[in-house]
Amino acid sequence: MSENQNENQNKLGDTSSDVTVPSETGTAVGPAERFQDPGVPAHKARLTDTDPRAAKRAERTVTFLFVLSILGTIGSIVAYVMIPPEGTTSSVRLSTLLIGLGLAVSLLGIGIAGIHWAKALMGDREFVQERHTLATQGEDREAAVNDLNEGLADSGVVGRRGMLKGAFFGALALFPLAIAVPLIGSVGGDWNISKFKHTMWKRGMRLAIDPSGRPIKATDVTVGSVFHVVPETTEEFRATHEWITEKSKAVVLMVRLNPEDLQTDQSPEGEDWSYEGIVAYSKICTHVGCPVALYEQQTHHLLCPCHQSTFDIADSAKVVFGPANRRLPQLPITVDDEGYLVAQDDFAEPIGPSFWERLK
Repeated sequence: MSENQNENQNKLGDTSSDVTVPSETGTAVGPAERFQDPGVPAHKARLTDTDPRAAKRAERTVTFLFVLSILGTIGSIVAYVMIPPEGTTSSVRLSTLLIGLGLAVSLLGIGIAGIHWAKALMGDREFVQERHTLATQGEDREAAVNDLNEGLADSGVVGRRGMLKGAFFGALALFPLAIAVPLIGSVGGDWNISKFKHTMWKRGMRLAIDPSGRPIKATDVTVGSVFHVVPETTEEFRATHEWITEKSKAVVLMVRLNPEDLQTDQSPEGEDWSYEGIVAYSKICTHVGCPVALYEQQTHHLLCPCHQSTFDIADSAKVVFGPANRRLPQLPITVDDEGYLVAQDDFAEPIGPSFWERLK
């Protein structure tokens, strides 16, 4: 290939702005002639631009929304202080409901006010700023400051809308308190980690169906059946907030297998922990604490729906798949004189995922 051909090919591949293209008349056309600047579209005036009364209404609306946000923040703090989540289940629900409503009003007030402010009051004209090299001379700095002041004045934050400015900064300043106050109030909470090591199961406590609380006889459990189990308690205790806390740790999944399918039904010390093929294991996954309750009868596998950890019920609930690294703790069970299934004792190890100071 000759030098002239190489030179022509390089010219064809050049896409820089300096290249000129022949026009239909045969004259060279540069970039400025080939690409016309469409310019800025004509500004369409809004109602608030032409009607002072509409602008005033929009200002009052935005101010009202910011004030509503302030009231929502104050309401959530009052709900946290006046209705502590303790005692009964109803008080926990009421406290959570009121705090959540306060936070929702506070956030929605700020969000909707900001959108309405931008659409109705802030300037919506399009401007063209020519590119140039910004220097550090005093004239350029002064021009930049003037541009910022013009934009600030155009947004309506200061000057003629002082009430709107106060509501805006008040809402933004108070909202973090709705999150900070509960956090500060929880700093001095209960940090007794020994509560993680034990549940309410005790020797002789009957196994009951969740959520009815009806005790279970061994004769009610057929081979292949699955029961969701909690400790038997009084109806009054099940209506308290303490029951919610204790139940979350003590929930059990009970299954009856053919005794010959059990690869082990004894504790490490050789004690019998099952009764005629009936085994009971904690429902709290040892990975991150999700409820394990998907039982596959043919394989005797128990699946955690969160991260697919799989446990073998027939072999002391050991892990056969997934991220969990410990088996499910087994609840040792037997029957009482009336044939009801009862716990021999609490779990031999802490339930659920790992935590600090755990020995096992």
